[in-house]
This record gives sequence, structure tokens and C-alpha cells, in this order.
Amino acid sequence: MQSSRKVLVLGGTGAMGVYLVPELARMGYEVKVVSCDDVNSNDPRISYVKADAKDPAYMKDLLREKFDGIIDFMVYGTEEFRARYEMLLQNTAHYIFLSSYRVYSGQFPVTEETPRLLDVSTDRDYLATEDYSLYKAREENLLRSSRYDNWTIVRPAITYSKRRFQLVTLEAPFVVGRTMKRLPVLVPREALSVQATMNWAGDVAQMFTHLLFNPGAFREAFTLATAEHHTWGEIAEYYKELIGLQYVPIDTDDYLALVDPSGVYGRYQLAYDRLFQRIIDNSKMLRVTGLKQENFMPLRKGLEKELSALPKDVAWLDVGNGMDEYLKKRK
Repeated sequence: MQSSRKVLVLGGTGAMGVYLVPELARMGYEVKVVSCDDVNSNDPRISYVKADAKDPAYMKDLLREKFDGIIDFMVYGTEEFRARYEMLLQNTAHYIFLSSYRVYSGQFPVTEETPRLLDVSTDRDYLATEDYSLYKAREENLLRSSRYDNWTIVRPAITYSKRRFQLVTLEAPFVVGRTMKRLPVLVPREALSVQATMNWAGDVAQMFTHLLFNPGAFREAFTLATAEHHTWGEIAEYYKELIGLQYVPIDTDDYLALVDPSGVYGRYQLAYDRLFQRIIDNSKMLRVTGLKQENFMPLRKGLEKELSALPKDVAWLDVGNGMDEYLKKRK
């Protein structure tokens, strides 16, 4: 148990943070969480602050509190991160930066040495964007080229949690919200045979805590993932068994026209991630953390755990009208 260290979690009320923050407190850390949400703490070791962690003046003042560790879940554009990463590194003993497994190219099994899309893609239109997979890689480069050694890059695979449930590129308002209204969801037929990796957030929290202040984690990157993998078709069947999901396979172009009318970022997320065979070799993370693959939550069991705990009165966003119109035209 640690009792004297202070940890700052930026953006710590999301899918991973809701499991990570209590785990840090359980380990004895004093935890301060900054987010845009109103959250009350029932644990004297946890304090929540509603504030804008992107405000440089606020952060400069906050960092005077001298945190031993900073876990950063914030989403920055490349230039935003360039303007603040040194301030973060200078004011803590260990900074953990949230990247993503989406930085990897389509080679599999995925290891930390798998080439990144930023480095090997020949798609000039894609490389000219600030797609999530690219700006995370660019921000990794800033850390790697810095003169500091107190950082760790983490690249989680898809992580499900409490109100976060994924199917291909769809999120919970589609996957669960439409199912609760007994409405079908449309999925790209092409994805159903593709292998995907989905993590339970409770397991990811353990990965974070075992990397924090770990001497083997400094100036290293880690893929935070289970080694378990399933096709998107198998995952759709899990949702069908657990909550009655109805899914209708359609052509990829039709799918993208419905979920991403702008035709930019949804297309890249699908083509350069969800249609890649995402089979993970997590041996580096296991070796450094001492965690065991057999102790991770099996996907079906984890989905059942989280879905069964959902409040009955969850107000989901009203989404998918385009899906309804598409289905009407098919009849």
C-alpha cells in the first residue's frame, strides 16, 4: 500500500477512469480528478474538481500542488499538446500519456514494434488529416524526442465500461439504445469476419496501476489489451444473446453514408482500424506489470456484467434515424 503519493488524473470520469480512480485510492494514493463533470466523492482519498484541464493558467496553478504521478486522459490536438507537454513532464515524477492501439498499421499480431500508420501509410489524404490515429502518434513523437525520461505511452485497445459499448464503429447509443427501443442496428457486412479485441475497463485499470511508478515503464510504450479476440460477428452475437440486439449486415459504403455523412473520420476509423485484424500480443505489458492473461475478464462475461448493471432509466441519445429510413427503403 502506498500512502504518501499524490496522483492527478486528467479527464478521469470516462470509461477507463471510472475504474482506475477507485483502484488508485484503494492502493492508498491521494487522487485528484479534473474533468468537466460534476462528481461527488465518498472516499476521503479522492477529490473531484470540475474545471477545464486545457486552460493553461488553471493547469499552471494546479501543478503547484506537486503531484507524484499524472495520468492524462485528455484529448489534445497536436499543437495543443506541443504547447503543454513539457509543463506536464516538468511537474511530476511519472507522466502516463493516453495514446491508442489505433496508431498501429494492419500487421498482426500487434506488438509494440508493429509499424504505426503515421510512419508507413501511403494515403496522402489520410496523412493530411488530424485523425485520432495520427495525432496520437504525432504526440507520441513529441514525448520520444523530448529530453525527459519520466513518461510512459499507453495504447489501449477498444475498452468497454458501464455506459460504453462498441460494435464495429458504433457506440452505446446505437448498440444498446436502439436495442432497448427494439430497433435494429446496421453493421458493415465486411467487418463481421474480422477479428477485434475488446478490453474490460476494470482490467485496463489494473494495467495502469501496475505501470504507474514502475521503473520498467519509463520511456516505453505499452499496448493495454487482453490477448482474447473475437470476430465482430461473434461480438454481435454476444449482444444478441445478452440484450436482444438485432443487427442487419449491409454494404460498407451504405454503412458509412449512414454513420459518417461527412465521409472523413468514420471512413478512416473503419478502414484503418475496425477492418484490420486486431489480434494483440500483450506479452510486453504482462512481463513488465506481472499481470496474468488468465485473470482478465472474458469478453462475454464482462459484457454481461456491465449490461446487467445498467440502470433501467438510462436516457440514450435518439440516434439512428438514417438507419430507420434505410430499412424502410429496403422493404
